[in-house]
Amino acid sequence: MELFVEVSNYVNQWLDVINTYFYSYILIALLIAAGLYFSVLCGFVQLRYLGEAIRLVKEKNTNEHAVSSFQALMISTASRVGIGNIAGVATAIALGGAGAVFWMWLIAIIGSASAFVESTLAQVYKVPDGNGFRGGPAYYIEKALGMRWLGVLFSVCLIACFAYGFNTLQANTIVSALSYYFGEDQNTHAGLGAILAALTAYVIFGGQKKIAFLTSVIVPLMAFIYLSLGLVVFVKNISEFPSVLQMIFSQAFDFEAIFGGFSGSAIMYGIKRGLFSNEAGMGSAPNAAAAAHVSHPVKQGLVQMLSVFIDTIIICSTSAFIILLSGVETAGLKAMPLVQKALYSQFGDIGILVVTISVFFFAFSSIIGNYYYTESNMFFIQKKQTSLVIFRSTAVLTVFLGSLASYDLAWNLADVLMGIMTIINIITILCLSSTAYKVLQDYQKQKKEGKNPVFLAKNIGLNNTDLWHGEPE
Repeated sequence: MELFVEVSNYVNQWLDVINTYFYSYILIALLIAAGLYFSVLCGFVQLRYLGEAIRLVKEKNTNEHAVSSFQALMISTASRVGIGNIAGVATAIALGGAGAVFWMWLIAIIGSASAFVESTLAQVYKVPDGNGFRGGPAYYIEKALGMRWLGVLFSVCLIACFAYGFNTLQANTIVSALSYYFGEDQNTHAGLGAILAALTAYVIFGGQKKIAFLTSVIVPLMAFIYLSLGLVVFVKNISEFPSVLQMIFSQAFDFEAIFGGFSGSAIMYGIKRGLFSNEAGMGSAPNAAAAAHVSHPVKQGLVQMLSVFIDTIIICSTSAFIILLSGVETAGLKAMPLVQKALYSQFGDIGILVVTISVFFFAFSSIIGNYYYTESNMFFIQKKQTSLVIFRSTAVLTVFLGSLASYDLAWNLADVLMGIMTIINIITILCLSSTAYKVLQDYQKQKKEGKNPVFLAKNIGLNNTDLWHGEPE
């Protein structure tokens, strides 16, 4: 056992070093460069078509058996919106200052262009699955680039990262939050973990439609509770709002602090919080985007942009203003303790209760959304139904085990795997950017002609798609 602990610690140290380089240098530079490139290529579609994206969310689904555009949006939002939107923002402010919030906003706007491109491509190269659809980076890597081996590598990284790494953390966070009321002993954790695993099993063994239905209920409810809390804090402290905004912008451009230590600056923490909260360009959300039934791929690409705005501009900003408007000292605090202190200062014990409820909804919906992504990739690797049943069982077991302990090694390994899949996806969508641009042009042309855009692959010279050939979907 001692040897195992020593080896684990050694591996964990190396993974931590790899993560430092991945997330401080390679990934940040790659994601920002890609976001800027896609913004320019698509004529800042994330700003020009924001109103159109909101309108499309309400578009009626003509295939009652398939996932609707709104449900696909909620599935991707469920995965994006997690404990990082509360604890991660608090850490960014505590370590990077209020200026981190500005850079968080900026990177969300830039990154939403990447979200548009990857989700549009996921729609173009999706495949039929019974009455619905499946797709994502693994599928467009195989079909557009002809590199199935790379698609399999992407799928393996995503499955290990989301089903086992991230869901371990989400489950542990839920049980830790509930322990405030139910106690800290291991038996209590096991009982709570068993209940959480049973809830997870009920949803994921129910299939696509049950996942889509549950997330379309949980995510709006979760957002409503948390945003209502933030609104009350805002109204109570509205006189402080101008000074808080002034603090955000002044600290965002404190260049002496920035260049004195970039790795601990507002820019670095804001960018990291924005990038890894909204997941734009990482290749996770396209797995949900591909499931939607729409008449044109651009429609779902535009809708998926909204998920980035919901995640960062709305929910992360709510956390930021709760902390900054409350006026609590951030020194010595980060993550959940900082948020709890801020809410306690405004509401007393009721604030702790509401944030506990919020954490449960945030984390549980993330477990479901994360699983949904992995199922699509399991089908890409192996289509046997027995394999899926075994995989679902291991995913449920992971939720139970994650409730009992925190796994630093699993968390660091998940970060490395996420870094690998992000690099694969960004390079792929850069290679396929001309296809995404042609699809956008086709959409714009039909809109100018007063049509409800309907996509035909042959109109842009594509012949390597399973769908979009004119037959009913």
